[in-house]
Amino acid sequence: MDTKGKAVLNINFETDKATLQKDGQKIVDEIFVLLSNNASLKLSIEGHTDNSGSVERNKKLSTDRANTVMYALAGKGTDIKRLKARGFGAEKPSVPNNTEENKAKNRRVELVKF
Repeated sequence: MDTKGKAVLNINFETDKATLQKDGQKIVDEIFVLLSNNASLKLSIEGHTDNSGSVERNKKLSTDRANTVMYALAGKGTDIKRLKARGFGAEKPSVPNNTEENKAKNRRVELVKF
């Protein structure tokens, strides 16, 4: 988490799915440790996509991916009241969606303290 209470994670999912890949599970494990060591920490898990595909599909996909992370943490024992999931689709790109490299950067999950 940075000084603004935010962390940008590159959690990989299968293309056009909300299924965690192996390296994504490792990041979820690290988030679980962070939450376990900080009992008062509450996190908003915020999913983002690039601008490929429809607005509606990207919104749903980003929400599903945020929910996947949230429920994975809850399944490990984190109190779900400490978590919330939101999907923004392509509404909040971190960089312009003008190259494949930039699109990859926009496919992300952010953790924000609340």
